[in-house]
Order: sequence, then C-alpha cells, then structure tokens
Amino acid sequence: MPITQSAKKAIRGSLRKKAFNDARKRAMKDIIKKIEKLAKADKAEAAKMLSGAFQAIDKAAQRGVIKKNNAARKKSRLSKLVR
Repeated sequence: MPITQSAKKAIRGSLRKKAFNDARKRAMKDIIKKIEKLAKADKAEAAKMLSGAFQAIDKAAQRGVIKKNNAARKKSRLSKLVR
C-alpha cells in the first residue's frame, strides 16, 4: 500500500488512465472481431467497416495503448482479410 500522499495520488491517476486504456483497447478488439466474423460472410460489408477499425486502431496507437508497429500489423492483416 502507498504511504505518502503523492503515491496515493499517483495510484488514483493510474487507475483512471487504466480505465480509459482498457475501454479503448476493448473497442478496438470488438470492431476487429466483428470485421473478422463479417469477412467470412460478406466481404463488401466488412470493407465498409474497415475505416472505423482503422480509426480505432490508430487512436489506440496514438494514445500508447498499443505500439505503432502492432497497429500497422493489425491494419495490414485486416485489409488482407477483407480483400
């Protein structure tokens, strides 16, 4: 347990940041899974949703939730799947 006041404050801040990061990561994973499932049935519809997925992936990379190369790899694999 933290003892100093600043350590307690740092924990509160990190918990807040974790909540935002988890939400952003969950949103990204949800749209990726939705596209992967849709690509098996209807590639045209999946292609329409691709820009939303790219936006979620880029935002996660921009905020530091995932790394830049990880984002590029996810985008590459999604676009290859939809083609």
